[in-house]
Amino acid sequence: MFSNRENKMQTITLHAPSLNDYADLLAFEIDNRAFFEARINARPASYYSEAGLIAAIEQAQKERSEDRAYQFLVRNLSQQLLARVNLTQVRRQHFHSAQLGYRVAQAAQGQGVAKQAVRQILAFAFDELQLQRVEAVVMESNLASIAVLKANGFQQYGRTEASFELAGQWHNCLYFEARKP
Repeated sequence: MFSNRENKMQTITLHAPSLNDYADLLAFEIDNRAFFEARINARPASYYSEAGLIAAIEQAQKERSEDRAYQFLVRNLSQQLLARVNLTQVRRQHFHSAQLGYRVAQAAQGQGVAKQAVRQILAFAFDELQLQRVEAVVMESNLASIAVLKANGFQQYGRTEASFELAGQWHNCLYFEARKP
């Protein structure tokens, strides 16, 4: 489990997914599937099966052991699964960077979960992984996610037009970065 030692009012914890999380994770993904798919491209239908989710957990564990990606489940103090946050595309040589991603359950929207989770994963990235830079890409229309990034010190460094397709529609994207303090 990873928690941010600087946040005295911490209401969430992050931990790497394990097979013990299977039932909670499956419920989280199924309960929020339509909500997520309205904002990001759909996962294959096979993901939402026992075999698919177990394979995804095992893949996350393999990528962690190979220093390629770090996935975390975000739980509240009652151990309810609220969100997922991850660092992918970890690049060591010459870059020391990773790509940030997160998804928060529909029922947990607007409660500061993403803001806290991003704060904690940045501390992990900079302190434990010794990364120098974390990047994030967000659709220009996703104002809540932009606010989360800015609240955590991310700076916008780029913009693309019609660069992300979702449900047959093209969207503009904004590119952000946070650098090790």
